[in-house]
Amino acid sequence: MVPMTVTTSSYPKARRIRFEVEQHDSGDKYFVDGDMVFSHFVAGLSGGFPPGEESFIRSVRRVADRITDPFLKKRVSGFVGQEAMHGQEHRRLNEKLVEMGYPIEWWDSEEQLQRMLAIEDRLPALWHLAMTAAAEHYTAVLAQRVLTSDEIQSIPAEPEFWNLLNWHALEELEHKSVAFDAFRAAGGTEAVRIGVMVAMFGLTLPLTYGSLAYALARDPVARRKPLRVAREAYRLFTGPIFRGILPELAQYMRPGFHPDHIDTNALLSHWQEELFGENGVLVDHLK
Repeated sequence: MVPMTVTTSSYPKARRIRFEVEQHDSGDKYFVDGDMVFSHFVAGLSGGFPPGEESFIRSVRRVADRITDPFLKKRVSGFVGQEAMHGQEHRRLNEKLVEMGYPIEWWDSEEQLQRMLAIEDRLPALWHLAMTAAAEHYTAVLAQRVLTSDEIQSIPAEPEFWNLLNWHALEELEHKSVAFDAFRAAGGTEAVRIGVMVAMFGLTLPLTYGSLAYALARDPVARRKPLRVAREAYRLFTGPIFRGILPELAQYMRPGFHPDHIDTNALLSHWQEELFGENGVLVDHLK
C-alpha cells in the first residue's frame, strides 16, 4: 500500500483506515494513565464526535450550490470525506467505550439526532456553517496541543486509542480552514462569524463541566471517591490540555482572523511523516 500524505498546499483527502479498538481489555476501564476524570473527558469527546461531524457535513452541503471555486469544491469534498471517516472510527471506539461502562451512548441516540435536526432546520444555513467553522477552530486548537505537547504524548494510555486520536488530530489540522473558507465563499459576514463564536465561547465551560460531571455522576467508582475525582479534575483542568486554552480559542473573535494565520505547516509535515510516511506508525492501518 502506498502511504498517503497531504500537505497544506493541496486539499485534504480522506484516508480509508481502521483501528483495532475492540482488542482493548474491557476490564481496564480508565485507559488514560488510570486517571478516571481524564478518561471520562476523552470518552465524552469521542462520544460527541460522530453526531457533531455529521452535522458539520450537513452544514457545508447546505451551501454547496453557492461555492463556485473548483479548488474550494475539492477541499470541501476532502473535508466531508475526512469527517465521515472520523465519525465511522469514533463510532466503533464509542461502542467499545460503552461496553467499558462510559455513559456516552446518549450523544449518538436517535432522540439526540432528531433534536439536532430540529435545531438545524430553524437555523439559517450560514449560521449553521458559522457554527461548524467555529467548532473547527476548537478542534484545531485541541489538535495542535495534542500533537505539539510532549507532555500529552507521553501520557500512558491504550496505544490504539492514542493512534486514533493522533490520526484525528492530524486531519483536523489538514482541513482546519475549509469550513471557514466555505462560509466566506457562501456569503458569510464577519458579524455572523464573530457573533456565533461569542455565543459558543460563552457555552464552552458550562457544557464542558456539565457533561463531564454527568458522566462522573453515573460512575459508581467516582461516586465513592470524591477526593480522587477532585484531585484528578484539578490536574486535568490545570494540565496541558486546558492550560491557557481560552485565549487561543478567543483568537477566532478577532476581526480579520483566518485559521491559516496560525502556522501549523511544520507540525503537519512532521506528523504526516510520523503516521503515514514510509515507516509510518499507521501505514498498516490503511485499507
